[in-house]
Amino acid sequence: MSRFLELTLAASLIAAPAVSEGLGLGREATPDEIAIWDIDIRPDGTGLPEGSGDVFTGEEIYVENCAVCHGDFGEAVGRWPVLAGGRDSLTDERPVKTIGSYWPYLSTVYDYINRAMPFGNAQSLEPDQIYAITAYLLYMNDIVDDDFELSHENFTEVELPNAPNFYPDDRVETELAAFSVEPCMSDCKPSVEITARAAIVDVTPEETAAKAESMAAAEPEAAPEPEPTPAAPVIDAELALAGEKVFRKCKSCHQVGEGAKNKTGPLLNGIINHAAGAVEGYKYSKALAEQASAGLVWDEATLAAFLANPKATVSGTKMSFRGLKSDEDIAAVTEYLKTFAE
Repeated sequence: MSRFLELTLAASLIAAPAVSEGLGLGREATPDEIAIWDIDIRPDGTGLPEGSGDVFTGEEIYVENCAVCHGDFGEAVGRWPVLAGGRDSLTDERPVKTIGSYWPYLSTVYDYINRAMPFGNAQSLEPDQIYAITAYLLYMNDIVDDDFELSHENFTEVELPNAPNFYPDDRVETELAAFSVEPCMSDCKPSVEITARAAIVDVTPEETAAKAESMAAAEPEAAPEPEPTPAAPVIDAELALAGEKVFRKCKSCHQVGEGAKNKTGPLLNGIINHAAGAVEGYKYSKALAEQASAGLVWDEATLAAFLANPKATVSGTKMSFRGLKSDEDIAAVTEYLKTFAE
């Protein structure tokens, strides 16, 4: 029998006087017995234990306990939840709900890790470990810097990005009265008018079709003179092949090639000798965006330095990968990236 089931059965016998009053069974639960269940953490910090943990310690604990399901960088494995990214995606058809894009309170993050994680070994982590993992999740979501340390003392100072979009449920005051009246069942309006029409996604509305035909029949503007195409870089095929193997360490966050899309990290087509922070549709960290504005270009020397130590090259980057260990691997993966010029 699991420990959770044992506690559930014990609580049903101990703390149910209303049911057992006439049967002479049960008693009031003691404070110690209640404390076993009373582990929730409130938004105002109520329930937080003393302790602290920093981002780098959290990364080590995360890799050991969490990455197998949630990915090395919070990108998720299989159908397990994504833990990082998703900022500004809540209006998308398939929003990505993470603590950086959706959650309102940091207390919920700590409470859930404390209560239910790691999967299969819940409530095995100490408070300092939970503080550290929570700090690392904040870092992966670009909410804190890599030198941040979370503790019971500064916990309530951390505000999640989407917190202002949550507000108390006021439907009792604003809606209940309106929906409590006797509904109108006949002659409720003098006339019925169509004020809008729904466009089915696989059917082109008539007015749109007419506009498309009109545009197709219009005289096309003269195309501008094409810019000269730069010469394709000379590729060391053997080195690029070795780089393809090294790139496996990057594939969980980055894509290359035809059909590549932004994931936890931006797509990397055309990165060599191109301006940093220029991939359309990707939200870069504040630190990299600032360096991009200052003219940062991913030439081979700069990219090599970044791949060796991302955080030293761009302090504050949200790329949590610690870097490639050897110059040979860096040269190989750079050569591989050259094969994706566009």
